[in-house]
Order: sequence, then C-alpha cells, then structure tokens
Amino acid sequence: MWIFGRKGPSGFSACSTAEEVAQGIDGNGLTAVVTGASSGIGTETSRVLALHGVHVIMAVRNMDAGRNVKETILKEIPTAKVDVMELDLSSLASVRKFASEYKSSGLPLNLLINNAGVMATPFLLSHDSIELQFATNHLGICFDKINDESAYNSVYAYGQSKLANVLHANELAKRLQEEGVEITANSLHPGSIATNLLRYHSFLDGIVNMVGKYVLKNIPQGAATTCYVALHPQVKGVSGEYFSDSNIAKPSSKGKDAELGKKLWEFSISLTEPK
Repeated sequence: MWIFGRKGPSGFSACSTAEEVAQGIDGNGLTAVVTGASSGIGTETSRVLALHGVHVIMAVRNMDAGRNVKETILKEIPTAKVDVMELDLSSLASVRKFASEYKSSGLPLNLLINNAGVMATPFLLSHDSIELQFATNHLGICFDKINDESAYNSVYAYGQSKLANVLHANELAKRLQEEGVEITANSLHPGSIATNLLRYHSFLDGIVNMVGKYVLKNIPQGAATTCYVALHPQVKGVSGEYFSDSNIAKPSSKGKDAELGKKLWEFSISLTEPK
C-alpha cells in the first residue's frame, strides 16, 4: 500500500482509495461500461461504481471470470445493478459485435471506462494482425514499425500503446468540442500497482508480488483516479485533460503533441476500417 503523497488541489492524493474519492456521490441513473472488469483495477472500479448506484456493464473477455466477479459484488451489494457482456479488445470483430449488441440493448451510455490492457507481452499479433499491446491497449507511435518483430521491445511497445491512449483522448476531446457535443474525454495514469499485468515476466512478477505491497499502490488506491474522473463533480465538464493521483497532471511533451494525436487518429482509423 502506498503511504506517501501530499493532497493536491482536488483534496485527494496518491494514498486516496476509490471509495474515498467517490464518498457521498450518488450515481443512480448512470450506466457505465467498464472494460477489463474481471480483475484488478477493473473489478474495484466496477464494485465502487455499483456501490454508488451506477448500473455497471462489465465488458470482459473471460465470461466465467466476469460472472464470478458479478456474484462477488452482488454478495456485498445485493442492490447492485451489474451485467456482464463479452468483449475481446484484441479482436475488432468482437468490438463491433459488442457495440452492436449494446446499441440493441437500448441502454444509455453515460460512462465508458477503457480500463482493459495487457503489459509487456512477448511479440504477438492480435486477431486482426496488429501488434497485441497496441491493438488491446489503444486500438506506439512508430507507425511504420508497429508490426516489426525484429525491432520489438515489450516494455517500449507498452509505453507506446499508453501514449496512444493519451493522444487519442486529447484528439477525441478536441473533435467533440468542435462538433458542439456535450461529451467529455480524458486520460489518466492509475499509478504503479501490483496487479497481474506482469504475468508475461515471471521474474519481475515475483519481485512485485514480494515487495510491491510495501512500495506500490494497492488496487483500491489504483482504482481511485478512475473513479474520481468518472464520478466526482469536480470533473464535470472537464475534457482533454490528463489525470494522476486523482488530480489534473501534466503529460509528457509527446502526450501534448496535437499533430501527433491527429496522425495517430488517422492511422487508427485506417487500421480499424472493415477490409
């Protein structure tokens, strides 16, 4: 559990938990889709949103794991509104199927929390022949080398895919504003957390499991910024920002590069258009 951190302008810090940042907030009437909700931050985010009355749609690849999490949440919160839908973000066909089924359900969509991700995987291609981390975590920025196995570095590729998330949120926020649409889009860094993301690196995963609880955030702390951005009235109407430790933060210089964001948008569209 992370025990250090000074409170920022929001009144919260790196030590704050998801329950703390959402305290006193009524989420009844809201519907949220949470990807990657069957473990880690996604599970805690789903639980806390449900605790505050949000109707949570858990979008998961493993339906059995998703159902188990739903049952656990319902045991703790019998009045919770939680549903599980299948979504494999490494497959564009699965993404389109999920979108179609969700649209057909007639449910509103107030919050889309793109939490799912993979980290530092061996070189793998998605179902659509796109490097797995870029495909799952965003759809990195070396556009001409996305699928180049000879130049692949798993950690660097992960960093690229997360930078893509920041750039995409910024570009989306700009486009929504230009169109006069009252929808906000933001990105965030949950912090360093001991989860199963390092499962592809057994040595590092072992070290994290042994010492992580002393120097890293725990999962309730890791889910705090997500729940803050999703629910807190301080964030109402805020768009195109980057958050860390439940406060507005400054991304890297590349994360603020508008031209790079536009190029990424166009590149992503070219990859996701039906062939």
